[in-house]
Amino acid sequence: MMMRLRVGGGRRSTGIVWFYRISSAGTLMLGLITLMGFSGFRVNLTPSKPLGLWRITELDRPARVGDLIFICPPQTKEMRIARERGYLRVGLCAGGAAPLIKAVAATSGQMIEIDDEVHIDGRSLPHSRISRFDGQGREMTPYEGGIVPRRTVYLHSDFPGSFDSRYFGPLPVDGILGLAREVWTYAP
Repeated sequence: MMMRLRVGGGRRSTGIVWFYRISSAGTLMLGLITLMGFSGFRVNLTPSKPLGLWRITELDRPARVGDLIFICPPQTKEMRIARERGYLRVGLCAGGAAPLIKAVAATSGQMIEIDDEVHIDGRSLPHSRISRFDGQGREMTPYEGGIVPRRTVYLHSDFPGSFDSRYFGPLPVDGILGLAREVWTYAP
């Protein structure tokens, strides 16, 4: 009579092994993402800029028109509503929001006029059409316009559905984390 020895625990032990492998890989990825976050790297999953890996680099001068920046949104009524509606991702800024990646379209002292699109100092801002409703049919209230206050910047994204200064107005420069630099991105 021949006896067979069974090595391992069969399907159950195979499942446990895979569970530990996946758990270890997940823990490693979470640690890597955390480390990268503290090193100034950010992952963009929004359509307003190319998807992928970005890096925050130091801005050692005042922000200028054309700068692409990372900025933490302030804790205002508009930003609270934006979080509730899902316009802002969860992140490490005060209030639990992720930093925004936006281009500086105007700085202190420039005049913003808004009708069906944005005008800065009398010139039309390309790709700035105002949406009266969001993608779910909820009313969008545009910023009323005016002179960009001291120590603030007016932000813009070319993406038509972007939540930017067209709706929340200028943001304080003290929320600027730095310049936004693409590392590894994909523009669908």
